[in-house]
Amino acid sequence: MRLFIAVNLPKEERDGIHAAALTLRERGLPVRWIDPDDYHLTLKFLGEVRPDRVDQMGAILGRVASGSPSFSANLTGFGAFPTVRRPRVLWVGIEPTPALRCLKQDVEWALSNVGLERETRAFHPHLTLGRVERENGAGAFRGLDELMAELTYTRSIPVNSVELMRSQTFRRGPAYTVISSHPLGGG
Repeated sequence: MRLFIAVNLPKEERDGIHAAALTLRERGLPVRWIDPDDYHLTLKFLGEVRPDRVDQMGAILGRVASGSPSFSANLTGFGAFPTVRRPRVLWVGIEPTPALRCLKQDVEWALSNVGLERETRAFHPHLTLGRVERENGAGAFRGLDELMAELTYTRSIPVNSVELMRSQTFRRGPAYTVISSHPLGGG
């Protein structure tokens, strides 16, 4: 099973983000847009995990969650990876607060103790809105930087739990399922 660890957002926040990004979707960009029900913050991608290890992953995540206090995460606006002029992913950013960084680090360390490799890349918390469908010419995203600079979406959202998620790929796109949900110590 392809698994990852995520923070899911309340439905009203997902709907608010989707509405705020309407201008981007109306632009006709060559982007496969993510369904708002699938917006999430990935803390750790686990990749393929044998079915007999799923319970172990859930137990580890439960221990990490119970030792981490609830906190608020701040959504901070729109952007793209690797650059706005030649993006592969369009996103809404999340401020990397100390509480969020600590949760991410605790997840990394706990899973490294059972043989999963720790992430070495810098943590850039975000919610993926869409992925570029194909390689495009130089002008496909002309003006996107100005458009994104005009868009605003700033909210503070509660983070009260983390989820072990399954990712399945279908022709229509990915589908995500919650395997187990773990409340944070204060939530």
